[in-house]
Amino acid sequence: MVDRKRFVIEMGMGIDQHGQDPTVAAARAVRNAIAHNALPGVWEVAGLEDPNEMIVEVQVAVPYPEQVRLDEVLAVLPFGQKLLKVEQGGMVVQGRAIPVLNDKNDEMLIAVAAVTVFIDS
Repeated sequence: MVDRKRFVIEMGMGIDQHGQDPTVAAARAVRNAIAHNALPGVWEVAGLEDPNEMIVEVQVAVPYPEQVRLDEVLAVLPFGQKLLKVEQGGMVVQGRAIPVLNDKNDEMLIAVAAVTVFIDS
């Protein structure tokens, strides 16, 4: 029987100040969560031979989750068997629309993400 064990959980935040695109905010949150990590323990402790053996589960809370393009968010992750759960959350903050930046309105979208790496043992 295969038993999954959590190896690491990292959290991040991402913002789309201009463009009002929840995919951009979500992808930035995931990128922020993994930006300063090195996982040598995947090889040295868990004994994986290939980084794609990791199971990487991503949970993102963002305004307008139904508009998120899942493949673009998962593309931020360089390795692993990737799973994504997007849910309503984050924040909408009143900003300032700047026409030259193609803003649709004054909203700034903030997303939060948790990225969990699992190892099968």
